Amino acid sequence: MGSNKRYCIGIDTGGTYTDAVIVELDSGSVVTTAKSPTTHYDIQKGIQAVVEKVLAASNINPADIIRTCVSTTLATNALVENKGADVALFVIGFNQRLEVPAVAARFVPGGHTIKGEEVKPLGIQYIVDGVNELKNDVEAWAVCSSMAFINPIHELVAAKAVKLVSDAPVFCSHEASSRAGMKERASTACLNAQLLPVMQKFLSGIRNALSACGITGEVLVVRGDATAMHMQEALMHAASTIASGPAATALFGAKTTNTTDALILDVGGTTTDITLIKDGKPVVDTAGMSIGKWETHVEAVEMFTVGIGGDSLVQLAQGKPMQVGPARVTPICMTRDIPAPESWIGQGKISRCITMAPDLTPEIIKESALLTCLAEHGSMTPQALLKHLSIAEITFEQELTKLLHKQHIIEVGFTPTDALHVLKKLDIGDYTSALNAAQVLADIEGCTAKEFADA
Repeated sequence: MGSNKRYCIGIDTGGTYTDAVIVELDSGSVVTTAKSPTTHYDIQKGIQAVVEKVLAASNINPADIIRTCVSTTLATNALVENKGADVALFVIGFNQRLEVPAVAARFVPGGHTIKGEEVKPLGIQYIVDGVNELKNDVEAWAVCSSMAFINPIHELVAAKAVKLVSDAPVFCSHEASSRAGMKERASTACLNAQLLPVMQKFLSGIRNALSACGITGEVLVVRGDATAMHMQEALMHAASTIASGPAATALFGAKTTNTTDALILDVGGTTTDITLIKDGKPVVDTAGMSIGKWETHVEAVEMFTVGIGGDSLVQLAQGKPMQVGPARVTPICMTRDIPAPESWIGQGKISRCITMAPDLTPEIIKESALLTCLAEHGSMTPQALLKHLSIAEITFEQELTKLLHKQHIIEVGFTPTDALHVLKKLDIGDYTSALNAAQVLADIEGCTAKEFADA
């Protein structure tokens, strides 16, 4: 039997941790919170673990949870780390060069006037030929037609033509933008297409985790503009979640700060996001946010993002300043089953250790010589791995990138999280391994481990 009280569970999935909180809706009081590592190799596992923790700590009947609100930085992180899908763009009726986040672009005759009248018939054969040419090299498709925000028929037909030849997802610009601006609409479509697989995996993990825990209430996803949408809409508008995590933090900051105007800093595992509160509300960029060098029509909280977070890789190179980020790795202090860091860590390519993701099937391992090598010889640096494989370096880097993209391998390295352990300002992992790694790097720099960690 359920109680008379109604509850909401909030879940935030970041690059490092997934956090959960249960709030009693009528009073707004926090019942309990929990934290669990984000399991990139199986996103459901980490989400389910943290939901089970808050349910166990609160002793609340899952039937009394009527709503789940979700925010995430996975979309942002995928773009920062270049781990989104490879996208090909079909540009209809606009035969000019466009700088867009796509690996390939093809011009297609067609398009409409500002009155919605057809300029030329749609060149369907161009689309079919383009798909056949590129389908083995891309994971998603984007379509942007001139004046599609007035008349989207050419985009709709083009999407159907793509789906006849390819099983990969397709995103059309009119689904996300109703404003003029070919470049911005094309970039918005490409970013949505890039993030479709990321969002599909994430929302599937949310759905399955909640179901396994007996939670059946509605699920809302926080948009980057600090509003909410249902799960299906989030799937179709993946780019709208790009600032989801910072937007949720901005909302919290607006509610809890004692002033009406403030800067809110959200330090995550991969990035640090700075948002602005004015007159007690998050400031939203209604013109469309810039994502890297791409101008888009994605509305989001105004923010400044730096590719440095708790999991940013700290690298040393001879004669160069210490580099922190933008690459994200798993902190040494949070990793088990790798060689002692003092046995491998150093400058350049030996700043990282490569290990297999847990729970890979024998079939997956057999498909890759790199995975087979790790299975036989254990975790090692990229340099040692390359020596074992005896292949061209460019081939090795391509395979490494592919396996990271699939999250079949994990990169481990020294991070700000390790530095905080060395300084004893954080205690969630293995202090000794972090200290030993810091000592090796400190010896290279000619300082103490604590001085290195505090640099």
